[in-house]
Amino acid sequence: MDTILNPLYYAVSWIIVQFHSFFSLIFNKDSGAAWGLSIVSLVVLIRICLIPLFVKQIKATRNMQALQPKMKAIQERYKSDKQRQSEEMMKLYKESGTNPLSSCLPILAQSPFFISLYQVLNKIAGGHEVGFLDQELVDSARKAHIFGAPIASKFMDSAAKVESLGATLTDVRVVTVIMIILMSLSQFYTQRQLMTKNVDLTVKTPFMQQQKMLMYVFPIMFAVFGINFPVGVLVYWLTTNVWTLGQQMFVIRRNPTPGSLAFQQRQERLKAKGKLKEDPADVEARKAVEAARAARQQPKRQTKSKRQVTGTTQPTTGSDKKTTLEKGQSGQAGDETPQQGGGSSRSAKSGQRKGGPQRPKHPSKK
Repeated sequence: MDTILNPLYYAVSWIIVQFHSFFSLIFNKDSGAAWGLSIVSLVVLIRICLIPLFVKQIKATRNMQALQPKMKAIQERYKSDKQRQSEEMMKLYKESGTNPLSSCLPILAQSPFFISLYQVLNKIAGGHEVGFLDQELVDSARKAHIFGAPIASKFMDSAAKVESLGATLTDVRVVTVIMIILMSLSQFYTQRQLMTKNVDLTVKTPFMQQQKMLMYVFPIMFAVFGINFPVGVLVYWLTTNVWTLGQQMFVIRRNPTPGSLAFQQRQERLKAKGKLKEDPADVEARKAVEAARAARQQPKRQTKSKRQVTGTTQPTTGSDKKTTLEKGQSGQAGDETPQQGGGSSRSAKSGQRKGGPQRPKHPSKK
């Protein structure tokens, strides 16, 4: 491993030495500020060089989200033929110009530098020269403390080793735990920001579930592996997480995914500033809806007593009065007829009631 990464050891150590020379003009050359800022500057330099890869990562991630429905359809169609499924997937990637590995490019490109810095700090902890770091610089770096913890110390180091670096085990573990927590939280918030603001909410795809799972897996991985990282590596990884978070916020705000929450917020900001003109057809449709809503008459609200009077009382016209009068006269004539015949409402001979359905005779009365 050392033979393969030896050129990177020289590259990383040379960059750190150059930044340390600059910060030594401001701070004590043996201080944690000079060496810590050198590591931070190394991260910034690497991330600036990786900006083109980060842009490719954003585009690849967006294209993968757009292709998820088609990918799901291919999986359903060729679920019994894995070879044909793979061929159709590769054909889809080629037609859309999407490379699935592009979303991992920044991490893959950054990994060799991360491993090299890890090995350089291990060499410093052991007091060995590495790359452009001669013995004088190695001794200076061993004395450098960040918040009381040597930059080459780890959470799992023994008390004797920590004391040899001029610190206490409590200081080292407190500093490393705080940095591991900050590192995990920054990674979690970065992934959560991507899921909640820059994902097309109108399309539910397996890609969203994978990203949601990674949102919880990555922080746990950092917490587990972080206890074996030197303080200098924790500074490196915390700095790169904060850089990623800020860079992602900038990209999401300026160029969000269509259909996402960030896209809607950007459209609203542009409308408020007058920089976004609406489609004339949409404007006319909205005006028509507002005009129809204004012209529609709403029924007047009435009390319960008024509703009852309105429901039971009907206005009477002249023809209705005449019809009612005729019905009343005919009713009076009908009432007088049985009285003139000397009968009552019920006939004595037949035992039947007047009007309505007749009661059947009992067999014994026939």
